[in-house]
Amino acid sequence: MLSVDATITRVRRDLTLSILLKALLAVAAVACFTLAGQDNARFLVLLGIGSLWFWLSINSARSSRAAAQSPSLIAAGQFEEAERNIEQSVRTFSLIRTVKLQSLHHLALLRHAQHRWQESAIFARALLSQRLGPLQPLSRSTRLLLADSLLEMNDLRGAYDAIAALHREPMSLTEMLNLLCIQLDYSARVGGWQSMLQNIMGKVQLAELLPSPLSARSQALLALAAKKAGRDDLSGWLRDRAALLADTQQLVSERPMLGELYSRLEG
Repeated sequence: MLSVDATITRVRRDLTLSILLKALLAVAAVACFTLAGQDNARFLVLLGIGSLWFWLSINSARSSRAAAQSPSLIAAGQFEEAERNIEQSVRTFSLIRTVKLQSLHHLALLRHAQHRWQESAIFARALLSQRLGPLQPLSRSTRLLLADSLLEMNDLRGAYDAIAALHREPMSLTEMLNLLCIQLDYSARVGGWQSMLQNIMGKVQLAELLPSPLSARSQALLALAAKKAGRDDLSGWLRDRAALLADTQQLVSERPMLGELYSRLEG
């Protein structure tokens, strides 16, 4: 199993080595054209440089293809296979910077799926500390993982900072739905009931697009906010909708504050 510190150290080292190696090969190629020497020797040096570059590029492409399979393995619950796949990507040297950065994201995703919140947060922060370049859109999904992991760890300040950063970026519909879940969870923890009720029907419509367990939790949290605000009819309607989508005991076990909605009904 990949350890957190060793993995991050290795990824950072490989990123530095790839930059240095590409610079060294480029300098060597330029030197072949600028320095005096025999044409045959110059050709052999250039051939060696080209062969090394080609071999490294082939290995990098293979690693990139292997890394691309990790999210689907995680989504299918094949965590052990995903772990092996990511470990291979981490241990294989690659000239392609994005392969190593994606490995950090995949590890954050895997640890989140395994409910190993602290490790997920560490990998997410390690990725966000890097210059992402063409992978900049990946920062949004990584911040979502970070915010949710910090909430599970009850780090409300850290979760708030991650959520605030997301509001400054354009998001896809899927990202907006995930942010809704996280923001409702955060607001409930800090008692932001009135903010939860703002545009509540719009939030309910978005919640309907979520997978059933997340939709149920989101609507139950909205029901709790309505109850806290004295809107009992709205609270009952949302509470019953949530109960149709998920087992209420499961909802309460995941978020004990929801026991205020369902404890009397179950009794």
